[in-house]
Amino acid sequence: MSHADVLRPTPAVVPPPSRRAARAAHLSALSATVGFIPLHAVWALGVPLWADEDRFRDWYAAGGGPYLLSLSAMAALAGVLALSLVRPWGVVFPRWVPLLAGRRVPPRTLAATASTVAVFLLLYTAWAAALSVAQWNEPGIFSRWIVVYGIPQFLLWGIGLLVAARSYRARTAPCPSS
Repeated sequence: MSHADVLRPTPAVVPPPSRRAARAAHLSALSATVGFIPLHAVWALGVPLWADEDRFRDWYAAGGGPYLLSLSAMAALAGVLALSLVRPWGVVFPRWVPLLAGRRVPPRTLAATASTVAVFLLLYTAWAAALSVAQWNEPGIFSRWIVVYGIPQFLLWGIGLLVAARSYRARTAPCPSS
């Protein structure tokens, strides 16, 4: 046994996620990546798909491209976050993570982060749905029908993340001492 092994805490045994939690995490990750990123990447490249071309060009020229790239990067991170709740690397840092390899992922931090992101996604979804209904007849940059795609996709993303976070929290909670 090396000196580094003595200093490295032994990760606790964590039961595997339920099938329901694994599905929820994978749906959330797919919604964040396959559902969100491609359309936003098209817009980030300056293509006004399902958009008013003149309004889109003005919005894009005012910084819409970098904004959409930032949103896409955050969506990719949210996909990784969702998967971390059901994969072994969400319990123990993988060997390729500098300085943390083999150490236990702080479960409260990961569960709290995922729960917070899920709550904000669901609040945003409710706000976007209400705003879309209130402004249905007003002209905007993007087609008002984009909500028919966006709202269900965001619901899958947020609810899946919340279900997976709840499962992760339960699986990683310290066992009460007898």
